[in-house]
Amino acid sequence: MTDNLKQYQHYINGAWHDPATGEWFESDDPYRASPWALIARGNAEDADRAVTAARQAFIRGEWPALSASARGAALRRIGDLLDARAEELAKTESRDNGKRMVEVIPQLCYLSRGFHYYGGLADKIEGAVIPLDVPKIFNYTCHEPLGVVAAITPWNSPLMLAAWKMAPALAAGNTVVIKPSEHASASTLEFAALLEEAELPPGVINVVTGYGPEIGEPLVTHPDVAKITFTGSVAGGKRVSKLAADGVKRVTLELGGKSPQLVFADASLNDAINGVISGIFLSNGQTCVAGSRLLLHEPIHNEFLEKLIGKVERLRMGDPADSDTDIGPIANRPQFERILDHIEDAKKHGATCIQGGQAATRSECGDGWFVEPTVFTKVTPDMRIAREEVFGPVLAVMSFRDEEEAIAIANDTVYGLAAGVWTQDLRRAHVLSSRLQAGTVYVNTYRSVSVMSPVGGYKQSGYGRENGMDMIRDYMQVKSVWLNTDRVPDPFAART
Repeated sequence: MTDNLKQYQHYINGAWHDPATGEWFESDDPYRASPWALIARGNAEDADRAVTAARQAFIRGEWPALSASARGAALRRIGDLLDARAEELAKTESRDNGKRMVEVIPQLCYLSRGFHYYGGLADKIEGAVIPLDVPKIFNYTCHEPLGVVAAITPWNSPLMLAAWKMAPALAAGNTVVIKPSEHASASTLEFAALLEEAELPPGVINVVTGYGPEIGEPLVTHPDVAKITFTGSVAGGKRVSKLAADGVKRVTLELGGKSPQLVFADASLNDAINGVISGIFLSNGQTCVAGSRLLLHEPIHNEFLEKLIGKVERLRMGDPADSDTDIGPIANRPQFERILDHIEDAKKHGATCIQGGQAATRSECGDGWFVEPTVFTKVTPDMRIAREEVFGPVLAVMSFRDEEEAIAIANDTVYGLAAGVWTQDLRRAHVLSSRLQAGTVYVNTYRSVSVMSPVGGYKQSGYGRENGMDMIRDYMQVKSVWLNTDRVPDPFAART
């Protein structure tokens, strides 16, 4: 059976390498619920080989000799290649994690903008001359790269999130080792195959694969890794943070969310319904900013739900490669089972399921891991379905009487990644945007993203930011240079 599976090696120092142990693991096609590829199962030896290559590329050879403008040109070449190859990369990613092609293609087409954006910023990071209060000293600052960056990415949007990390890190002059999720490694490896065409020096980007404890942790703790950027679960982020602390390493964490969408009676209901559906059912709710808690103003509660359910019932499930499909499969079997466990727990603890609430048995779903789009009402803030990230197509509905109650419910969570507000009241929009504890607040829209605007969380949704102009500085360190312009006096000269 494995003879027919596509085999992916590690990409280290500009070449392909078998895993040190000679072991491989299967990657499943979620739509068919069967293996389609073999992925290298890496360990500490593979991690060391990749970090060593990245470190050597950072300290000697072509990469550190490049001017900032030349680095920017290299990033733009990568962007051009992504433009040309987005569709074939999308086919690989869709097969590996089940995301619909109509979502993945635009997502990957947009990645080129990130490389062009940071390519343009590469030669625009300026230092400063400091007007010191110390006489005869010329003082200036400059920004320098950190060194080797370890980028650990999740399975829901592996190549997009890898690009978010790579582009600013490379623009700053660092080198990178990427460790994608074991559930979706293939598209990142296919991207690595393009790098030769981008004329990137060997070792600047490396990709190693495998399980977190076996290769992820050795990457995080490696003495030559200067920074870790991690996107994933809160549990995974806590583990990374603890391991990195021993090495006093810089860390950026983009973790989970339980994002609320607050809909007020004065909102455009059709717009809000479309925004709520987009927030929780696009990508099957498998996105960190999923609007998984719906908070409805009491006067519109029943009307809103009736219209919402009418639209959800018409969503079509099936092959993610089919442009008519609205809902594809869950990305992997463990997540499929986790979602069903959350659904059963919600039913057990008193929430009312008014839509879905089970694994899909429609003929068009075949043998895949599908969950019906699910809506729960009569949810209370203390229920697990209202407090824990499900990361699936499951919406928890609650109601509120006024702004104060809405804010209290929305902020009653350990998470703080995103929030949505639907209202025509400009005062309310501003007040709630300032009081909601979230790194991103959407007003009369939801789930938009741009390389130009920062993404990140409050509380246990993580720290640090991705995207935006300032992000490049997170991959750099500041140096202060003191230059004396006068003679140096003897500090122990005899007093007269």
